[in-house]
Amino acid sequence: MAENIKLEVVTPEKSVVSEDAQIVMAPGTEGEFGVLSGHTPFLTSLKLGTIHYKNSEGKEAFVFVSGGFAEALPDRVTVLAESAERRRDIDIDRAKAAKKRAEERLAATGKDIVMERARTALSRSLHRINLAETRS
Repeated sequence: MAENIKLEVVTPEKSVVSEDAQIVMAPGTEGEFGVLSGHTPFLTSLKLGTIHYKNSEGKEAFVFVSGGFAEALPDRVTVLAESAERRRDIDIDRAKAAKKRAEERLAATGKDIVMERARTALSRSLHRINLAETRS
C-alpha cells in the first residue's frame, strides 16, 4: 500500500482540511490534476471547482474551492484557496439564495451592474448547489 500524503486546505479566514490522504484530485487552471505520495513538486493556480480526495481509510471526501493556488510536494499538498468549504458544510439554502441574486443581477441589463461579477457568483452558487445535492 502506498504512503499517505498530508492535505492542507486553508482560506484567509480558516483551515478547512488538515488530514492524511491517499490521493488528491484538484481543479487546476490548466486542467484537473492528481497527486500521490512521492509526486514531483509543482505549483499551480486553481479554478472554481471541487477538490476530491480519499482519506487515509479510503473514504472519498469533497471540498468546494473558488480559486487559489496549490503546491504539491512529495509528502503533502497545500491549497491556499480564496474560499473553500467541505461538501457537508455547504448551506444549500444560502447557495440557492446566492444563485437567485446572481440571476436577478444578470437579468437586470441596462443597469449599472458588473456582469462578470454576477456571472462568477452564479457559477459559484451553481457549483456549490450541485456538489451539495450529490451527497452519497
